[in-house]
This record gives sequence, C-alpha cells and structure tokens, in this order.
Amino acid sequence: MKPYLLLFLLLPIIGFSQSDKISVADINWHLNYDKALKESKEENKNILVYFTGSDWCAPCKKLKTDFFETDDFRTASEDYILLYVDIPMNKDLLSSTQLAHNKALLPRLNKKNVFPLFTVVDPKERQLDKMSGYNMTGEIRYHLEFMEKNKG
Repeated sequence: MKPYLLLFLLLPIIGFSQSDKISVADINWHLNYDKALKESKEENKNILVYFTGSDWCAPCKKLKTDFFETDDFRTASEDYILLYVDIPMNKDLLSSTQLAHNKALLPRLNKKNVFPLFTVVDPKERQLDKMSGYNMTGEIRYHLEFMEKNKG
C-alpha cells in the first residue's frame, strides 16, 4: 500500500482521537473528565477544571485574553492537567454528548453553577480548592496565586 494512501485512510481516526481536546489560547485542554483523570493519575498532577459559559459569560470571555493568553498562565499550566467545561447558551456550539457530559459535572464540581469557576481535583478525585469570578480589570495575580497554591 502506498504511504499516502495509508495516511489518507488514517486521517479520520487521527482526527477523531484528537476531538477530546480543545485549544484555548494555544493551550490544549481536555474535554472529557475521565480522560483528564486518567492522565492526572499517570502524571501525578492535579486537574485544573475551568467552568465557562463561552458565549454568554463576559468575565469568562475576558479571562481568555487577560489570563489564558499570558506566559504566566502557560508556565503555571504545566503543573496541571487542564479540563475545559463549557456550558454555552447556544446549544449548537457543542455536541449533545459533550453538553450532557459537561452538565453532568455541574452537581459534582460546580454545585452553585458559578461562572467562571476554577476548581482543582487531585488524582484521587478529591476536590481540593475552588476560585470563582473575575473582575475584568486585567488583575490576574489572584488566579496565578491560586494555581501556585494548588499544584500537585
């Protein structure tokens, strides 16, 4: 079999296997809790879970540029497994399966339905800490301190 034909046949498989991650500000985030937990156990790192309303939550949108796109966040994120949990108003932004998965995490990790919310889960699935909100002034020191305090 010619190599390019083999590559052509494998592209759908490769593309599908990458669909459980999303890139936010050029940083890869898991979209599946179980896969993030598995990697957390393998690497002995805590999971930083980020709950967002990507299409309606103004502080969530602002965090993308003020926090996620900084070198400080990129460096701090190396100590974590990242999990992105989006609950958009526009249901067409996610598959029904992804939306159901994300909503199932609310009673477990975001009982008050607060957005934005960062929560840290250790490899044994214990919720260690959480931080909610963002004042949208560009002050990210508290977020960085939160990440420093809770790294594994």
